Amino acid sequence: MHTDINKLFESLWSDYLAMTPSAGKVHQLLSKGETIINDHIALRTFNIEKVNLAVLAAHFESLGYVDSGDYYFEAKKLKAKHFEHPDPTQPKVFISELMVEEFSPQLQSILKGLVDQIDVAATTADNFLYSGRHWELDFTTYETLLAESEYAAWVAAFGYRANHFTVSINHLPGYSTILDVNETLKKGDFVLNSAGGEVKGSADVLLEQSSTMADKIEVDFKDVQKSIPSCFYEFALRYPKADGELYTGFVAASADKIFESTNAS
Repeated sequence: MHTDINKLFESLWSDYLAMTPSAGKVHQLLSKGETIINDHIALRTFNIEKVNLAVLAAHFESLGYVDSGDYYFEAKKLKAKHFEHPDPTQPKVFISELMVEEFSPQLQSILKGLVDQIDVAATTADNFLYSGRHWELDFTTYETLLAESEYAAWVAAFGYRANHFTVSINHLPGYSTILDVNETLKKGDFVLNSAGGEVKGSADVLLEQSSTMADKIEVDFKDVQKSIPSCFYEFALRYPKADGELYTGFVAASADKIFESTNAS
């Protein structure tokens, strides 16, 4: 596992940029040469013991991250946690896992078959969180998963890597509202996720979020190459709590819609 937190995030970012060509353009558009602060990254997995949420979390916990919140997404059959580092300038980490046992025997069987192909030693290797896919996958199997769970299909196609990075609007020079950011993105011809409205959340819940729709990239399946939705870029504006400190958690109802950024548009 990594001993250098900055190297871990640099590696995750490099891999994410390769999967998300538009992210570099968004970054350039919004940064105007200034440093962009990353609010959080998100990772996806299955609740199968070899690769469950705790296995991914261990990589961050070894760097000082602590479990800071639990979330449940009933319709998507997901559980999630977010983790924070004692150094508030480090990005928060949001990890979700699919509750595999709540799906059809066919989906369960497919996912167990994929996970069986992972060498258990790979799960603790430095590069696991940006190592991609550890199994063979044909396009029909991907489509079978997609019919039942977009999330399952995404993890099957892309494996282990950041599903998204998130611009902290609070630290973004020249922008005071999420609407300003969204307007700039739309003028730049980026497509926003409109599920539940372009802005998810509100000042009342202390967090506003928006995101681009995922890029489509060519993915090599066992039998064919197909263009499918990969990763997206998120934007978050946090509001102060009663004590004046910025809210650091997540809002399940908003995150539920953010997950849909990887749906085929």
